[in-house]
Amino acid sequence: MTHTAPDMEISEELVRRFDKLGPRYTSYPTADRFHTAFVDETYGTYLDQRADRSANPPLSIYVHLPFCESLCYFCACNKIITKDHERVGEYLRYLDQEMALVCARIGKDRKAVQLHLGGGTPTFFNAEELGRLMAMLRKHFAFTEDAELGVEIDPRTVQPDTLSMLSGLGFNRNSFGVQDFDPEVQKAVNRIQPLEMVEQAVIESRRANFQSINADLIYGLPKQTLESFGRTLDNLIRVSPDRIALYNYAHLPSRFKAQRLIVSSDLPSAELRLQIFLMSMRRLLDAGYVYIGLDHFSKPDDELNKARLDRTLHRNFQGYTTRAECDLIGLGVSAISKVGNSYSQGVRTVSAYYQHIDAGRLPIEKGFELSQDDVLRRDIIMTLMCSAPVEFDAINRRYGIHFTDYFSPELERLKPYEEAGLITLDGEAIRVTPKGRLFVRASGMVFDKYLGQPTTSTYSKLI
Repeated sequence: MTHTAPDMEISEELVRRFDKLGPRYTSYPTADRFHTAFVDETYGTYLDQRADRSANPPLSIYVHLPFCESLCYFCACNKIITKDHERVGEYLRYLDQEMALVCARIGKDRKAVQLHLGGGTPTFFNAEELGRLMAMLRKHFAFTEDAELGVEIDPRTVQPDTLSMLSGLGFNRNSFGVQDFDPEVQKAVNRIQPLEMVEQAVIESRRANFQSINADLIYGLPKQTLESFGRTLDNLIRVSPDRIALYNYAHLPSRFKAQRLIVSSDLPSAELRLQIFLMSMRRLLDAGYVYIGLDHFSKPDDELNKARLDRTLHRNFQGYTTRAECDLIGLGVSAISKVGNSYSQGVRTVSAYYQHIDAGRLPIEKGFELSQDDVLRRDIIMTLMCSAPVEFDAINRRYGIHFTDYFSPELERLKPYEEAGLITLDGEAIRVTPKGRLFVRASGMVFDKYLGQPTTSTYSKLI
């Protein structure tokens, strides 16, 4: 067995000192800063700009498929609980129309290098329906031969031919929602899926030649103990996915109705959550996984770790990615897009989504136009999120500033992180240390000019 590297030893004192509430920075500015003055035509203007340019970044496509057959009590996603599979056909027809509306604005430059199906439960859709969806996407967008095509999978929906079917449609990456293998925890969150079910799904994924397999875990769920989550980790390490995401459960019943079904007294204490996290990190590192950042681990030979090492790692609304900066086209209810220096988010209900498209309008509810200062700060924050060095000269040339003057207050606020050994500051760059990778949200927050302003969001703890 390998042992946790000394430079990744995280003390409880260090966590307690820097474990604060903060954004996850899948974007900057964060989604809670989006506003309704950004309308469908604002988004359309940014799509038009792509058509007017001779050179554009490639496209990344996200499709939100909101349907689920049963309710997981912890879930904070935008979903529709239904057993009526007849609703899929109508939703697909409207997705096709939305794609047509988008592509009419962006022109002929539709090269796509990435696709992700999220939800909801994408595998709520059957083989024929997913085949229709992929045919629609390929009709509207030009996927490159090496495009990453990823899909989220509920193990409970996997049939004997599901993984081979998905591979046949071109998917080469998948992600399984595991959360926890303990039967009592599964019962408490209304998601029963035995270990054997997940293990068989991973085996079938390998047989179907998926290039990367991810498994999601959540700590902080009801009925979890240090011992029970240790068993979950032992079992998942044996199943051996290429990547593991270890998420901290945010219990916000006032915002998410489903979470009101969780018995609050069953939730582990803040102290126990910390112990579960520290134990999990040590266990995964000792098992040979590499810590990528925030809540992501991967095997050393996975592309995610290779991208971290060669500084080509990026971050977007799907988390960490190996693909270079893309324009993101979100499709379906509540999907988020990033086109040029703008973010936009779709309407949240299916009825509003259909109404917009019936009227020939892009189904946008809100968004944000970035200033030059926003773009500059996004560059720095996302670089820190990927644990890459923020090199002052490169930033100066790119944005026409003098870094140490422009960010003098921020550099002063970074000194506690330097003193704690989480970053180094040498007058030329900000460099994240190995143990500092755990705290990149905190160091990134130093450059977030919006944090002092009112927000409707409740941020999660960093750990």
